[in-house]
Amino acid sequence: MRAVVQRILEAQVKVEDKAVGRVGKGLLVYLSVGKGDTQADVEFIAEKIVNLRIFADEAGKMNRSILDVGGGILLVSNFTLHGDCRKGRRPSFDAAGEPGLAQLLYEKTAELIAKHGVPIEKGVFGAYMQVSSINDGPVTFLLDSGRAF
Repeated sequence: MRAVVQRILEAQVKVEDKAVGRVGKGLLVYLSVGKGDTQADVEFIAEKIVNLRIFADEAGKMNRSILDVGGGILLVSNFTLHGDCRKGRRPSFDAAGEPGLAQLLYEKTAELIAKHGVPIEKGVFGAYMQVSSINDGPVTFLLDSGRAF
């Protein structure tokens, strides 16, 4: 699984001009499921997201997690994170997971995050979405359950 994690002041996702998810201070997370991903990948990525210390403490150092600051998470599915642009001009999505399994693992990730007590909102899996956010910093990190980076 791959994730782009952005520290935000607020974020919103719309489908067909209707807001389906909105959070204030917290994280905007774009999540992609790859071929071969399993429950172990879900557990790794969910734990990493909720425990990632990317919020400032009293000294201004990134030393607090979403659990510490009490923010929310907007989780948006985004298979293009598994796009391979190394050859040619059109991305290859061969590494992206099959939609049925991807949706299942996406939902399981949301469930695990919620079990930590973090308020979570979601986009609509597979839908065309418009995402807006106000990044805080900007602070953005890339996560990969296979530890590719």
